[in-house]
Amino acid sequence: MKRIGVADTTFARVDMAGAAVDEVESLGSFDVARYTVPGVKDLPVACIRLIEEESCDLVMALGMPGPEELDRTCAHEASQGIIRVQLKTGVHVLEVFVHEDEAPEDELRELALQRARDHALNAVKLLEGGNALTRSAGTGMREGHPDRGPLR
Repeated sequence: MKRIGVADTTFARVDMAGAAVDEVESLGSFDVARYTVPGVKDLPVACIRLIEEESCDLVMALGMPGPEELDRTCAHEASQGIIRVQLKTGVHVLEVFVHEDEAPEDELRELALQRARDHALNAVKLLEGGNALTRSAGTGMREGHPDRGPLR
């Protein structure tokens, strides 16, 4: 059975991991391991642990950086660490970040939950193998927002 790791943070204002786990469990027979850390800069270590200690075949790294410039810098540094985890392990780590200034506060919760669910679907498709995502190449799909569609 394939295993999906879900790493999330206490800093996030929405339980994105809960939505991701629910979505994965509704989509098929995948085992899920969850690891929660304080903030986005802690996510790379969580991802490594999920891969090496929990034998995850793919990891989702969920975070919600704040609106300040320092938060953007922290998110960038976390992204760099997540990329290094992928290169070191050869395992996909789907970065699922929602920045607090990405949407008005009254829309932020639904955006975060929908993005987590959409990326959970991507995770499942990646693990199903073959070319499950190839059919969607170049279609302007967006996670959490309406799809943009292809350019004609």
